Amino acid sequence: MMLSLETPALLFSATSLILLAYTNRFLTIASIVRGLKKNYEQDKTKSILLEIKNLNLRLTLIRHMQMYGVLSLFFSVFSMALLFFEITDWGAYMFGASLLLMLASLAISFWEITISVTALRVHLSDLLEEAKKS
Repeated sequence: MMLSLETPALLFSATSLILLAYTNRFLTIASIVRGLKKNYEQDKTKSILLEIKNLNLRLTLIRHMQMYGVLSLFFSVFSMALLFFEITDWGAYMFGASLLLMLASLAISFWEITISVTALRVHLSDLLEEAKKS
């Protein structure tokens, strides 16, 4: 298989955008956690603790998403360096590793989004029950 120097460079723009999206998700969740912590200090309810636990898992997943995304970019750049120095076999292996790392990052992202949607549906079901009562 012939792998040109430009092929690993294709991951650059995609990886940058994905990492930006991951960072935005992290910042949003961090803000929600801070707000929930203040709410918990005023009203110590179990539901707030459960939400914080859920958000803590999501923050951990986002950290892993970012780590695998950054490693994917690293391996892609390393692959380009190897291809530049005409070490094509190892360059192809490193590019393959970068693709696998990107797949891992995207799979964890899917898991995090699933958790997020489930949590939102719980909130919506509570609202729907209240709407039925009135």
